[in-house]
Amino acid sequence: MERTQPRKYEEYAYVLDFVSRGKSRTVRGRDGIIITALGEDRLTVLELLGVPNSTFEIGERVYIGKEGRTKVLSVLGRLEHNNISASAQSELSGVVEKIVLQNEQRFIDYLNNAQPLTPRIHALELIPGVGKTYMKTMLEEREKKKFTDFKDLQDRVGLKEPVKQIAKRILEEITGESRMNLFVRR
Repeated sequence: MERTQPRKYEEYAYVLDFVSRGKSRTVRGRDGIIITALGEDRLTVLELLGVPNSTFEIGERVYIGKEGRTKVLSVLGRLEHNNISASAQSELSGVVEKIVLQNEQRFIDYLNNAQPLTPRIHALELIPGVGKTYMKTMLEEREKKKFTDFKDLQDRVGLKEPVKQIAKRILEEITGESRMNLFVRR
C-alpha cells in the first residue's frame, strides 16, 4: 500500500504587492485586499486575501499557516510569474534575497549536501557564478568540513556574494527560465 505524503502548506509568506480593493485572479468572485506574496518555504508566488481593514507593507512576513491567522483570511491560490503586477515583479529579487538571508542554514545545508543531477551536471553548477572550478573547490572544501554559513563559504571557496547568486537562481526558477528546479516547488 502506497503512503501518500501529507500536503505541505506554507506557514509564512512575504508580501510583494497588495491592492486594498482588488479582485482575485485565482478565485472568481473573491474581492477585497488582494495580496501577491512569496511563500517562504516552497518559494511559490501566492495570491492571498487579507482581513478587511488590515494594513500591509511590501516585504512584510505574514503568517498564512492553518491555525491562528491574524491578517490573512485565506490563501486563494498560486500565481504564475507572468500574471503578477509590475511592482510585485520589481520587489521579487529583494524579497528572495531576504528569504535566503533569513533562512541561511537551510541554503547552507543545501550546498553542503547537493549531489550530481546527471553524470555530467552537478546541482551546484546550476547556481549562477558557480562553474566547474568553484564546484570542484566547494566539493573538496565540504569534504574537509561542512560550510557553517555564507561567510565561511565565501572565505573558503572565494565565491562572491553567495546570497545574491542563490537568489538569482531562485528568480530564474520562479520566472520559469530554468528547466530544472533546485529550490522552487512546482
